[in-house]
Amino acid sequence: MQHDHTTGETNAQASSPRLTTEEARGGTGLNVVRWVLLISLALAVLALSAVWLTGAFNSAQPNSDGVVSGQATPTS
Repeated sequence: MQHDHTTGETNAQASSPRLTTEEARGGTGLNVVRWVLLISLALAVLALSAVWLTGAFNSAQPNSDGVVSGQATPTS
């Protein structure tokens, strides 16, 4: 590679394209990432809540005396 003594650049540096900020970022701003993360978090919380509530509603409920049917009674 040849060195240009007037500018201090080599030929490879002089011919390299200059990118604007938008071109370097790929055209996506930081706010897009923030919204994707917030929406994903909200959907994950809703999905886990639905699974938890479904399991709670379908599980055995205690009788009036406080004993859940089908479970062993603890020893004292």
